[in-house]
Amino acid sequence: MELSSEDTAQARIITVHADRIDAAGAIEFKEKMRSAVDEGPERVVLDLTSVDFIDSSGLGAIVATMKMLGQGRRLDLAGLTPLVEKVFRLTRMDTIFRLYPDRETALAVTSE
Repeated sequence: MELSSEDTAQARIITVHADRIDAAGAIEFKEKMRSAVDEGPERVVLDLTSVDFIDSSGLGAIVATMKMLGQGRRLDLAGLTPLVEKVFRLTRMDTIFRLYPDRETALAVTSE
């Protein structure tokens, strides 16, 4: 699984370059996210535009990433495809994470 990272004035944007975050790739995702979010800005935006499928293991890996950030840092999600967004809403994870239609919208929002 490939991730890329970009720092802006507002946040660190981490883009997932994979079509799935599932049981087969969740551990690798978590390990790569640990490196990507280590000692970064307060806000991290995870761009999921390329992700078409996520299962409970993938969801758990994203929650684990949020916990890795600790107090005072925040993980927001952007670019969720309809199926991935549905998983977040059905599991009520949309009450835990801020979901944005795309990275530009996420970056336009000032700190809340």
